[in-house]
Amino acid sequence: MPTPANPPKAPVRMDATDRKILLSLQAEGRMTNAELAQRVGLSPPSVLERVKKMERGGVIRGYVALLEPDLVGLRCFTYVEVSLARHGNEAVQRFVHQITRMDEVLECHHITGEADFLLKIATRDIPAYEELILHRLTALPDVQNLKTLVVLSTMKQETALPIAKDDEA
Repeated sequence: MPTPANPPKAPVRMDATDRKILLSLQAEGRMTNAELAQRVGLSPPSVLERVKKMERGGVIRGYVALLEPDLVGLRCFTYVEVSLARHGNEAVQRFVHQITRMDEVLECHHITGEADFLLKIATRDIPAYEELILHRLTALPDVQNLKTLVVLSTMKQETALPIAKDDEA
């Protein structure tokens, strides 16, 4: 992921088969190499070589299991806009270092607008969220202001990236 110290990388050249592989893996990351080869119409060794190349190149960052939040006791999701008191590089780096060590913080985005950062946070309930805010987030030395948006319900939540089609690449 791009950070202030790690600028975005140039897009990797991919052909239609690479895009088919990525779309298939995003939909079902546990499929076997043989199943993947059959879907994209190549031999298993050819597909494995392409997948390994995309893993080495950082296109494929990893493989994960997507969990059902309710079943693991996480029922409170919030987005928090964070404004820092200071905006220099040291303050930003210090905040990023501290926030990335909090397990409840699922995402941290450096943004434009009134706030400096947007966090996505998961906790078991509102009291747990309140504990996080009162004793950990507001305790960070550079945090000046927080604005919380509580998720009431989620209509769409995707993990798959929209891979460009041949005519859009």
